[in-house]
Amino acid sequence: MEAFSDGVVAIIITVMVLELKVPHEPTLEALRPVVPPLLTYALSFIYVGIYWNNHHHMLHAATRVSGGVLWANLHLLFWLSLIPFTTGWMGENHFQPVPTASYGLVLLLASIAYFILARALLAVEGPGSRLAKALGSDRKGRFSTAIYVVAVPLALVRPWMAIVLYVLVGMIWLVPDRRIERRLQEPGG
Repeated sequence: MEAFSDGVVAIIITVMVLELKVPHEPTLEALRPVVPPLLTYALSFIYVGIYWNNHHHMLHAATRVSGGVLWANLHLLFWLSLIPFTTGWMGENHFQPVPTASYGLVLLLASIAYFILARALLAVEGPGSRLAKALGSDRKGRFSTAIYVVAVPLALVRPWMAIVLYVLVGMIWLVPDRRIERRLQEPGG
């Protein structure tokens, strides 16, 4: 499951970078139209990297998977696989309301899918497992999801404010979440 997921994430990042258009002129002015797509690519690269990192750690804390876990993982990968599409749409249309809201909706649904995957793993692992102890209440995850719930409709009226909220969530997760690493380093972990 981990190797398959890693491969899908690598393809997602590759597809995103291939969507970037190279300017045909060797001037700084030629870069101006590609700035929005570059910015959306950078934000999406960070998001995909955050999901990959957290997914990797969560799977290392788990000891078993089930059919439900496999389906929950595919559910997450489905939403992550839409990030290149919404990234390109938002960047090419210079952060217009509908593409910006669509980008946030995909982030929201990926967030929900990650929560479902974590709960599916916890159902297999049990409430006293090291994974359960490592995940705790997952305040960062719940807070991020709440921000997306606000940002998506906001994008329809104030796209730049929604972008700020998307960046905020990314910054929250750039601060490493060491809960799982600490649990794995404990004696018996």
